[in-house]
Formats: sequence, structure tokens, C-alpha cells
Amino acid sequence: MAIPAGVFPGLKSNSNLHLYSSLPSSLLSNKKAVNRFNLEIHKLKTRRLHIEVSPKAMFLENPVMGDLIATAVSGGIALSMLRLWEETAKRGVFDQKTNRKLVHISIGLVFMLCWPMFSSGRQGAILASLIPGLNIIKMLLLGLGLWKDDATVKSMSRFGDHRELLKGPLYYAFTITLACAVYWRYSPNAIGLICNLCAGDGIADIVGRRFGKQKLPYNKNKSFAGSIAMAAAGFLASIGYLHYFSLFGYIQESSHMVFGFLFVSLAAALVESHPISTELDDNLTVPLTSVLVGSLVL
Repeated sequence: MAIPAGVFPGLKSNSNLHLYSSLPSSLLSNKKAVNRFNLEIHKLKTRRLHIEVSPKAMFLENPVMGDLIATAVSGGIALSMLRLWEETAKRGVFDQKTNRKLVHISIGLVFMLCWPMFSSGRQGAILASLIPGLNIIKMLLLGLGLWKDDATVKSMSRFGDHRELLKGPLYYAFTITLACAVYWRYSPNAIGLICNLCAGDGIADIVGRRFGKQKLPYNKNKSFAGSIAMAAAGFLASIGYLHYFSLFGYIQESSHMVFGFLFVSLAAALVESHPISTELDDNLTVPLTSVLVGSLVL
């Protein structure tokens, strides 16, 4: 039987149409019965919607619980990445320098992907910073020889000396912690800082060792290939994370910001290639340069 137009103004889905078509014609002609039937259908839909969204609603109403879960998930992901590179170092899948740089590249960038899981206030930023913050403590304990973990030392050091963890790896963990606690996901400085440290500096070493035959005139330990790779990788990673965070509404994309990231990456690559970065540590000079220049141009 055809259903008269206007009898069921809210009728949209084919499944509902099937329900209405199955009703006897005597009910269809009874306006009270039709209204009653519509009311029951609405109750069923409302009940189903409530069941489907209730878990999300719980976390939205309880951001502390949501942040604790985000911390556990993010920490688990970071720990899994570290365990992966510890295993590759133990099994000799890559040479020690390459393995160390793969740790350098991946940990910070993967961790930054987890930031949208946290709440928008300072609480989310602080809880997120606890993950790399705990790694600061770990680097201190390992570097001072108070804790033995040969797999971690091998995956993060150049020569297998635990005291090396008191320099580059410690600066690295401190930088990621600073980016979380101070700048967080709303600041382009956090993006520039982490992307140039992780992607830029990490790629520079890998490319420089493989293709860096032509050395820089002011630093024979650095090459044109490595410096160009660093600027390009840091810039592209920054643009990628700019777009990623803009999808969540944290940052607004603009041509000004794109050119700002380019300038920051070029400055970071220039400082990394200078002999002072070798004397100090590029895990210290690159973040400092990224923050200082980023504060001016971003």
C-alpha cells in the first residue's frame, strides 16, 4: 500500500519505510495510532544513540580519565618503538650509528602524532610531557651508571659508552619534554623544534655519511649533502605536522607560517653544520636555534 505524503514527515531511511509499509491500512488511517508509532520509533532511536555515544561522553565529561588513558597509550607506543630499536641494535640489523639515528628520527615524531589524544588544557600538556620527562630520569640513571641496560645504551650511543647518554640523548629527551610542557600543540614553535631536531638532524647524519663526499669549507666533518638533507627534511616534516594539527583545529595553516618554517629549517641546518655544534652537541644547538628563530618568524 502506498503511504500518503505528509503522514510521516520524518521518514528518510529505507529501513523505516519498511516498518511503516508493514502496518495495516486501518492504522495508517488512524492519526493517533500513527503519532504513537512515530513516538515509539523516536524513543528507540534515542536509546540507540545514547548507547553508542555514552563511552565518548564519559571521557568528554571526565578529561582526567581521558588524559590518563592517552598517557598510557602514548607511553605504550613510545616504549614499543624503543623496544623495537633495542632489538635491531641487539641483533645487528643496522650499524650502530644508523640504528641510533633511527631512534632519533622516530621517537619524537611518533610521539607528536599522539598529542591529539590529550585534552586541550594545561592538564593534557603536563601529562603528555611526563612521558619524555620519565626518559630524562632514565638517561640520568643510565648515564651515571646507576642502572644497567646494555640494549638501551647500545641503541642510543655512538660508541657503547653509557656516559654518552648524559649528552645527546639527555638533551633530546629534555627538548621533547619542553615542547610538550611549554609550547604544546597550539604553537608552531613546538613543531619546528621537534621536526628539525628529529627529522632534520637525523636525516642529515644518514645522508651525510652515505653521500657526503663534498665537505663544507668551514667544517670538514659536515657535507653539503647532509646540510641540504637536514634543511629539506626538517622543513617537510614541519609542513606535514602543520597540516596534521590544522586538521584538528589547533593551528591555522598560512603561507606566512610555511615560509617561517622554511627559514627556521635553514637556520637550524646552518647552525648544525657549524663546528660549535660538534663541540657542544647538535641536540642542544638545533633546538635552541629552532626556538629562537621560530619566536621571531612564526
